[in-house]
Amino acid sequence: MTNPMPAFTALTVQIEDHVAQVRLDRPDKANALNEALWQELRTVMAWADATPEVRVVVLAGNGRHFCSGIDLAMLMGVQQAIKDECPGRTNENLRRAILDLQDCLTSLERCRKPVLAAIHGACVGGGLDLVAAADLRYCSADAHFSIKEIELGMVADVGTLQRLPKLVAPGLVREWAYTGRKIQAEEAGACGLVNRVFDTPETLAAGVLELARAIAARSPLSIRGTKEMLNHARDHSVADGLAHIATWNAAMLVSQDIQAAMMASMSRQTPEFRD
Repeated sequence: MTNPMPAFTALTVQIEDHVAQVRLDRPDKANALNEALWQELRTVMAWADATPEVRVVVLAGNGRHFCSGIDLAMLMGVQQAIKDECPGRTNENLRRAILDLQDCLTSLERCRKPVLAAIHGACVGGGLDLVAAADLRYCSADAHFSIKEIELGMVADVGTLQRLPKLVAPGLVREWAYTGRKIQAEEAGACGLVNRVFDTPETLAAGVLELARAIAARSPLSIRGTKEMLNHARDHSVADGLAHIATWNAAMLVSQDIQAAMMASMSRQTPEFRD
């Protein structure tokens, strides 16, 4: 049974062929991240994680741009929300607010299902923080990226500086972070920030959906375990990672999925798996 979908005001969500297509839906604001959008990203990832029918998530944006970063009106609101007559408590409130925004994006990693980002137009500031937390990134030729925070006189604080050095050369990340310069799609593809550059937003949407369906056709249990292992390996030593996968497979290896895959291989048929 499908887990009931929450109501969203800043996202659109649909499921087809085990793929949840999640789209940022503030096109008149270039999908700037306001309070509702931050919170709904965490909500939709928790929903996708808990919904057996969902095997893969595709994250995209409605309108001309993927995401123009944090909504500046929200920044002004945060200043009022954290205010206290005690400077220490004001600073503590700000720290808690930052940690909460970080957690909204970390929800992409916490979701056991792979999250594929399909990026067109602008992907700057908080938008880059967002896609850095995805499993895979793809873009159209019109896409561009930048660590915009430096132009606002602040330090990027919700994931870009922590995740990008694990994705591309650290020297490149420092250059982008210090200058705030625009990274065009061709450079993003060449350095590995995105896996592939598609000619148009339309071919991007079709291509990423095709890939998502291919992933969704694999063993859901194995895909979930593979994501767990890759995320763990990123943050731990090789020895720790090997110990983790040994324990995982000691518990998960013997499954209906592996039996279905073996039977399908012997009969040269396409295996079917439970959600």
